[in-house]
Amino acid sequence: MTLHFAKAAELLIPSLFHGFGVVIQATVLGFLLATVLGMIIAIGRLSTIKIVKGILYLYLELIRGTPLLVQLVYIYYVVPLLLNLIASMFGFKTNIQIASVTAGILGLGINYGCYMSEVVRAAILSIDKGQTEAALVLGFGKYEALFRIVMPQALRSIIPSLGNYLVMMVKDTSLLAYVAVNELLLRTQNFASQTFLTIESYTFLAIAYLIISIPLSYFVKFIEYRLKDK
Repeated sequence: MTLHFAKAAELLIPSLFHGFGVVIQATVLGFLLATVLGMIIAIGRLSTIKIVKGILYLYLELIRGTPLLVQLVYIYYVVPLLLNLIASMFGFKTNIQIASVTAGILGLGINYGCYMSEVVRAAILSIDKGQTEAALVLGFGKYEALFRIVMPQALRSIIPSLGNYLVMMVKDTSLLAYVAVNELLLRTQNFASQTFLTIESYTFLAIAYLIISIPLSYFVKFIEYRLKDK
């Protein structure tokens, strides 16, 4: 059996470069969505309103109890059908569809937002309550004290953890191939099925993810090191 890495490199690598753009887009937007959702859920779970805490608890159990791949497939295939069904119940004829990249971003954001919320909540609880009490005495409102005093300190402490989630999200973008997102894995699968250069194709795919993940991991470690010095 002869391996043809040079041929695979010539034909596949240009396609993988285009796939990098999709991975970056899905990662950046998914991470931003996850961060916002994580903060909202964390603050909601610290609320004294029982119904809010109950709804968020059920949401977390639902997301943590199902795999990311199932969530992506559900958002891409099932949610549009449900929306069309609901619209038909009110007499509207619709053909709602969700773009594959949009479904991928939503899936990543919702899934990671669930786990990041626990990190944010723990960070908020780790801040001395005396600081909040002092802020209230000085005339700050409850939420003003949270966002101006507590949250900045909490976010600073969780930056390394958020960085690790970012690296994990980059690697999980490979799952977007199952909802027809033309990212690195799907491009490689298509190329391998057409050329039968299976070993060469998936070797370059692995290298492509390493090219993204390793520098990003070292950048996260650098940020963590700098934060420890301050």
